[in-house]
Amino acid sequence: MAAEIVNPRSESTTDHTGNEGGAEPLDSFDPAFALHRGGKMAVQATVPVRDKDDLSLAYTPGVAKVCSAIAEQPELVHDYTWKSSVVAVVTDGTAVLGLGDIGPEASLPVMEGKAILFKQFGGVDAVPIALNCTDVDEIVETVVRLAPSFGGVNLEDISAPRCFEIERKLQERLDIPVFHDDQHGTAVVTLAALRNAARLSKRALGELRAVISGAGAAGVAIAKMLVEAGIGDVAVADRKGVVSADRDDLTPVKRELAGFTNKAGISGSLEVALAGADVFIGVSGGTVAEDAVASMAEGAFVFAMANPNPEVHPEIAHKYAAVVATGRSDFPNQINNVLAFPGIFAGALQVRASRITEGMKLAAAEALAGVVGDDLAADYVIPSPFDERVAPAVTAAVAAAARAEGVARR
Repeated sequence: MAAEIVNPRSESTTDHTGNEGGAEPLDSFDPAFALHRGGKMAVQATVPVRDKDDLSLAYTPGVAKVCSAIAEQPELVHDYTWKSSVVAVVTDGTAVLGLGDIGPEASLPVMEGKAILFKQFGGVDAVPIALNCTDVDEIVETVVRLAPSFGGVNLEDISAPRCFEIERKLQERLDIPVFHDDQHGTAVVTLAALRNAARLSKRALGELRAVISGAGAAGVAIAKMLVEAGIGDVAVADRKGVVSADRDDLTPVKRELAGFTNKAGISGSLEVALAGADVFIGVSGGTVAEDAVASMAEGAFVFAMANPNPEVHPEIAHKYAAVVATGRSDFPNQINNVLAFPGIFAGALQVRASRITEGMKLAAAEALAGVVGDDLAADYVIPSPFDERVAPAVTAAVAAAARAEGVARR
């Protein structure tokens, strides 16, 4: 039975809402609860319904003409409904932020938050959908059945390794973009920041050796994207050490990972891999000892992205690293997915892309890095989420890449 949360300032036995036990509403003393009361979003009409003439156009009989036209020419659905401007934000609640498997209902505040970020930063409407199932095939079948209503699917907070299979199966069955943001959004922003860190140090990506702590959704996607972008080498470490071909305990995803990473053939712990490394990327939530950070190459980059506690505290990282980034908003260089996913979906929807390709993601990273421009500095390798140039730059780059790669349909 869940423990009751009681406002210690309250001594009454019944509050003004009639709650048994006398606890004041949580939002009477916590601004986070006050903001969330009633939810953070609503549906709003884009056309007026002021009189019977409006009603006859917005609904029956006028709507029947539009329905009949779409039935005859299905592609008209993109022009005469919201389909091409709305994304489903889908979760099963199994890997929510740093909270873990908290279930679909408890995930809804996060999904609502994601939806309003889509609108705020990309002009894209989004609908939170929390599913009461965790089986891979059940999730896939459910999303496939929902897909006619949406122009894209953003998978969110689904635990690894199921998230990889769910995304792959949906991409095979749907002709709209399916994007697992925990993987690819994180990878895009990380690559953008790393591009600028390398530019600041007058080095090419091909000269860098990176070590990633965490072989979950984000770690695997970052490794793939860094390899696609031409990183010199990258090794990924899980709880048992570096993911390498000589291990006999690897999952299929990690076996694949071992096949295209760790060209140096490093075995052993994360600390062993960090010795002499140029880049540390943390997406694990663990803690890295200071002496391991000190063993990295001169002029190293430390991207410690776990929230709320980075794998390496910035005060420690700054002792040894030329560039430090975290996932937190209270330190410079925040690696924040909101820099990527709104513009990526806006660009894909703009051209009615059938999917989001590796080229589109690489284009997003390059555009995001380019926003920094001549203002590049050690404490500014990635722009702020509130920089109004970000979404338009990413949107345009993704749309252009979709056309170049032949997945655009307009």
